[in-house]
Amino acid sequence: MTAEPHNTTRLRGLKKRSQFLRAARGIRAGRASFALQAIASEHELPGIGFTVTKKTGNSPERNRIKRRLRAAAGACATGFQPQHDYVLVGRREALAAPFDELVNDLTGLLTRVHTKKADGLRNQRP
Repeated sequence: MTAEPHNTTRLRGLKKRSQFLRAARGIRAGRASFALQAIASEHELPGIGFTVTKKTGNSPERNRIKRRLRAAAGACATGFQPQHDYVLVGRREALAAPFDELVNDLTGLLTRVHTKKADGLRNQRP
């Protein structure tokens, strides 16, 4: 017997540096465990990327933070809107935070990002 997926929303992975830099120019919202960056995109599927800086800790800690954020994003996959790119910037507090708190924070940040005005873009280029 196989487990049924919790949701059927597909997410597109962000892989190129330019995609992460583009999302950094968008709307930002944060919590203690992570920050969320979002920007409109031309792709139909929502794109998501994860990043954790070296200041956060050694590679096993950074990888564990990214795994926890990926799992939280999977649990909130229905909250990601089509034609948007998102980047989750992990912080050290994500290691100790309860998983339910990560999911609740991400759900709240997704709502907050999409209620902000679209003209709140940062560092727009002419």
